[in-house]
Amino acid sequence: MRKALLIALMAVGLVAGIVPAGAAQPSWSGDYSLKRFAASKHGTSLAASQWEPDFSDTYTFKTDCSDSPCVATVIGGPPPANPTLPQPATYTWDGTRWVHPYDWEWDCYMGEGVPKEWAPAHSFAYYTPQSDGTLTGSWTTTIDSGTCAGTVTMDVAAYPVRPAPPAFGSAS
Repeated sequence: MRKALLIALMAVGLVAGIVPAGAAQPSWSGDYSLKRFAASKHGTSLAASQWEPDFSDTYTFKTDCSDSPCVATVIGGPPPANPTLPQPATYTWDGTRWVHPYDWEWDCYMGEGVPKEWAPAHSFAYYTPQSDGTLTGSWTTTIDSGTCAGTVTMDVAAYPVRPAPPAFGSAS
């Protein structure tokens, strides 16, 4: 019994050393390549079965923790192809991950040369920080009506973009 108690106290001590009291506030700042794994999306919507490639873009984030909870805002990057997406995109820290719920209009692909069908949609994306500096998560959209009504879910990830090292022999 005494040995078990000693082992338990040692384990608590090890964990306490890994997660220090008063840990720093979360931060999602700098340049990140956001990848959406669209080729392996799934769900109940027709859109979930329409093939598209994985895609990524680089965005600049800035975290503000002056109010609670912390908020990471996209302050740079390409504009969205869909004009109904809320701008700027903001992600709120929920204690374990960055979350982004938003309402917009889904532009349902109806085939080559056919106008897209627009329908109200609600998305929830989250990114969970990993020990290697990346973030991984999921993006789920519920499309309320029309041909593409239903859900679409795809995995997402964010990779820090490191500045390129100076050229060999350069003065910088």
